[in-house]
Amino acid sequence: MVNELSFHSTEEIEIPKQVVEQVIGQEQAVEVIKKASKQKRHVLLIGEPGTGKSLLGMALAELLPKENLIDAIVYPNSADIHHPMIKTVPAGKGKEFVEKVRNKKKEMFTGKKLFLGIAALFAVFFPWWALYYFGTLHGYTVGAIIFAAALLASLFTIGFLFFGLRMTEKETEQAPKLLIDNAEKERAQFYDGTGAHAGALLGDILHDPYQSGGLGTPPHERVVAGLIHKAHQGVLFVDEIGTLKQETQQNLLTALQEGKFPITGQSEFSAGAMVRTDPVQCGFILVAAGNMGNIKGMHPALRSRIRGYGYEVFMNERMPDTGENIMKLARFVAQEVTKDKKIPHFEREAVQEIIEEARRRANKSRYLTLRLRDLGGLIRAAGDIAVAENALIVSKKHVLAAYDISRTLEHQIADKEIEDRKSYEIILTKGVRIGRVNCLVLISSVSAEEQVSGIVLPIETQASSAADHSTVVVSGNVGQAMREAAQNVIAVLEMFFGSKKKYAYYVQFLTAYKIKGNDTATLAIAAALVSTLQKIPVKQDVAITGGLSVRGDALPVDNISEKVHAAVEGGMKKILVPAANLADIPMDKELLSKVKIVPVVCLYDVLHEALDWKGKESQLKKLKK
Repeated sequence: MVNELSFHSTEEIEIPKQVVEQVIGQEQAVEVIKKASKQKRHVLLIGEPGTGKSLLGMALAELLPKENLIDAIVYPNSADIHHPMIKTVPAGKGKEFVEKVRNKKKEMFTGKKLFLGIAALFAVFFPWWALYYFGTLHGYTVGAIIFAAALLASLFTIGFLFFGLRMTEKETEQAPKLLIDNAEKERAQFYDGTGAHAGALLGDILHDPYQSGGLGTPPHERVVAGLIHKAHQGVLFVDEIGTLKQETQQNLLTALQEGKFPITGQSEFSAGAMVRTDPVQCGFILVAAGNMGNIKGMHPALRSRIRGYGYEVFMNERMPDTGENIMKLARFVAQEVTKDKKIPHFEREAVQEIIEEARRRANKSRYLTLRLRDLGGLIRAAGDIAVAENALIVSKKHVLAAYDISRTLEHQIADKEIEDRKSYEIILTKGVRIGRVNCLVLISSVSAEEQVSGIVLPIETQASSAADHSTVVVSGNVGQAMREAAQNVIAVLEMFFGSKKKYAYYVQFLTAYKIKGNDTATLAIAAALVSTLQKIPVKQDVAITGGLSVRGDALPVDNISEKVHAAVEGGMKKILVPAANLADIPMDKELLSKVKIVPVVCLYDVLHEALDWKGKESQLKKLKK
């Protein structure tokens, strides 16, 4: 248990007001952000999702010194309507300027409208007056002739007045448009451009469905500022930077270099494709983010620009399990409660359970995970359960109940597959079988490779004589790295049984989901093949995980906690793990009551624990030699 937590509930924990002080476990990144804010440098943050990249971007915007913000106004261009002009004024002055111009034009329009209205009224009544007046003086025939002439003159006058009124309206429409309004904004802004299309990021010209016949909207009225322009003297944050189109990244690079970028139509089929404004100021600081996979998709020149005029930071995925960091995690719980505003505060025991989960998710001994977004999901789930029970505070039982409803899709898929395979007797947890081993591996979703879950995966093997040399044929939904690692098993088997006789070894992974990771199953493969060759059954209540070196040593694997969880859920009674991974497994009493965890150093240890040597102890002694 944690002794460093002296509070009764998270309500007692003081939350820093500055965003930069709320960042947890990213001390190096925080120092870089502070330097970047002073010198206005760009930053590239690379790391796993949920480690605080967007929070660092907001912190950078908060630390920026106060600047003289500006408003941008777009003007019609009488010389070239397809090239609107841009004017900048101090922040807050743009709206005043535009309203002043519009009011002046409205006054002119009101006077003209009144005059034109009176003239139109006169044109309507004049023919009837002429008919009455001249008909009375000169007779009906003369009056009718004069009436017809007056009617034609009135129709001509009304037409002239209509078009005059229309031209007056067009003049009013030509008033400037406020493009960027920074009124009442005292500090530099933070804009999140993650997932934004080119038009939203770089600015765009709206489509005009009329386009002609005097009904079209003036080009300057259809100009829309992009996030790069709104973030002038502020911060533009773009996550998953490598997913942007190369053309968009090139334009983003141009904006960084020039500090200004014209707005044009982003679709060649749009009516705005011919419109291009004057360059609009966009002196923003770019905070680009992503994982290592996004680096491949980044435009080389864009990354070079960031590296040459800024910093690159690799985010921490875990932090040491110290008293100071434990208190930081407790503060994180308080921060999440305060931000959510829908859930009650956590009592100390509930916070301790969250910290225990942080240890489990770190997958490394004496460390705490920094994938805090996922941990925040557990916090909110526990809070929702407490609210549903009308509890005034979140207790440990609420956190324990939240584990089930906050499971990832991968966990739910793995649990369902285990359940289904048990019902079809694909996963066996009792008895013994020759050439069949329960292995522990990871599966991941197609849409989120970083989200993984452990799963119990049966492996079946067979061997037949080969003429020239031994081979291993692997079938199942496994990657190329796993297939290549399986070839190492040949060297180990020949070390155990000699190389005179050659075999074709067949290994089948009984799974429908993609297995994630490089080498996490070769220990199990080797055990299954030894069982096949020596006709010695394997205990089906034993699960194995770990890699295998060409000299028969057990190699550690990633995400060991996920695999142990899967083994417990799958009903395994004993788990064989590489000795190097033992310290990474949270050894709580509840876990130890359900399963026995045995560390192994080499393949012999695996064979000794997993195979049923009853009646064949002499063969085991030979293998030991």
